[in-house]
Amino acid sequence: MSIFWNVWIIFPTLLVIAGCFFLLRACSKNNTGIDEGESMGHSFDGIEELNNPLPKWWSYMFYISIVFGLIYLALYPGLGSYQGLFGWTSSNQSVRSIEESKAAVELATAEQRLSQYDREVASADKQYGPIFAAYLATPIEELVKDEEALKVGGRLFLQNCAQCHGSDARGSVGFPDLTDGNWLYGGDPATIKTTLMNGRNGMMPPKGGLPIEDSEIRGLAEYVFKLSGRDHDATLAAQGQGSFMKGCFACHGMDGTGNKFMGAPNLTDDAWLYGGSRLQVMQSIANGRSGVMPAWKDILGEEKVHVVSAYVYSLSNK
Repeated sequence: MSIFWNVWIIFPTLLVIAGCFFLLRACSKNNTGIDEGESMGHSFDGIEELNNPLPKWWSYMFYISIVFGLIYLALYPGLGSYQGLFGWTSSNQSVRSIEESKAAVELATAEQRLSQYDREVASADKQYGPIFAAYLATPIEELVKDEEALKVGGRLFLQNCAQCHGSDARGSVGFPDLTDGNWLYGGDPATIKTTLMNGRNGMMPPKGGLPIEDSEIRGLAEYVFKLSGRDHDATLAAQGQGSFMKGCFACHGMDGTGNKFMGAPNLTDDAWLYGGSRLQVMQSIANGRSGVMPAWKDILGEEKVHVVSAYVYSLSNK
């Protein structure tokens, strides 16, 4: 933190505390020339103002608050870059990646100056580590029968996954619904865990990277509608089939049922990740789509990922 920002924080903070002290001192003195308990000469609606001093307990409470504030600022961080006499920190504020965070924890451990957050994490790992270890030793197919494990997995899901997939796991445009049983990469326990551990990077280039003209996009969309059993223009769909055979089948399959190895969507069902209207399908074809799910193995660790995988698996396998 620069000298300017240090001064900007320290000076106003101490000025306010000093101002509170002198204002309290001024209000505790009788400078009116009127004896205490006598009328100030003001009245309103039959209520007369008297020259009464501030209650002692009220004044003492403020003095104590001022002293407490000064002691707190001396012991803990709060005044610019000053670290406090205790050297306490809430967390490793300067880290910008998981690698930097791990390195900061290792250094702090070696120097015996763990932050409050690091201490709490270490305490939680010590208390709950054996529980998660037992979960990891249980196959997901068996773990889904453990109601307590699913509650734990559900809480981890809400904390880390709900931002994209929703608190009900039904997703939204661009984020898969995890409850419908339609899986881009497969919905068996092992594949779900692999997805969570390593993340996914799905990408369809504009026009599939194929020599498709803009005039063919509408026909392709109608052919996709035909594949999924929806109302379509038969003439345009026939033209779109020819465009599809230029190379779309390489990912989506000759019958349009997709390819879980590549994460290519099944075009014959009614699951539309980016919307299923004609306009949205044409936009997907024309502009392509790109979706990234981060890897969680370094964020949560395999033990917690294992429990979340069981919870996600349970959503479409009641």
